[in-house]
Amino acid sequence: LRRHNPRRLIVFSRDELKQSEMSSQYADPRLRFFVGDVRDPGRLRRAFEASVDLVVHAAALKQVPACEYNPFEAIKTNVLGAQNVIDAAIDCGVPKVVALSTDKAVNPINLYGATKLCAEKLFVQGNTYAGARSTRFGCVRYGNVLGSRGSVIPVFLEQRRHGRVTVTDSRMTRFWLTLEQGVEFVIRCVEVMQGGEIFVPRIPSMKIMDLVEA
Repeated sequence: LRRHNPRRLIVFSRDELKQSEMSSQYADPRLRFFVGDVRDPGRLRRAFEASVDLVVHAAALKQVPACEYNPFEAIKTNVLGAQNVIDAAIDCGVPKVVALSTDKAVNPINLYGATKLCAEKLFVQGNTYAGARSTRFGCVRYGNVLGSRGSVIPVFLEQRRHGRVTVTDSRMTRFWLTLEQGVEFVIRCVEVMQGGEIFVPRIPSMKIMDLVEA
């Protein structure tokens, strides 16, 4: 809002508590809040039809164990939800749509990674699916956001209090960036995208055991 001065910024999510907290923290008339779910194509169309120039699609079920235990729900949100965003954007003439993906989409071995790989394929192919319409789709694929909700660092910090830190596989590597770096990367990609790209930043990696020791 401060740096890019949009005429209107719509927050579309199903979490009314976070929306309420955000509206209190950022009392700005340019902010609009839509309670809705990417699983609901009609609600997406209603949100997109108000002369929207850009959509950043960040909705996902992204906890690996939760997706393994609830595979149908993961597919409904991560795959069918992505299709709904594509359809609504094309129908409403949104010029640019960027989907946030993950490094886990590369050669996935779990359902979460597989659903995000599928979403990437849908978004890249969405450029052909749009036909003669002007909507263009791209993907941004990065790693773990440092200290974000669901990140391993808050888990490790909590476990440290009890003296026992758990690691699933000591051979794991993590790619890290801060929330601010992630936002800046998305904005840069939006500015240069032509449609069909999967943007991957150069970001530092860390062995999981080095992180545990630190």
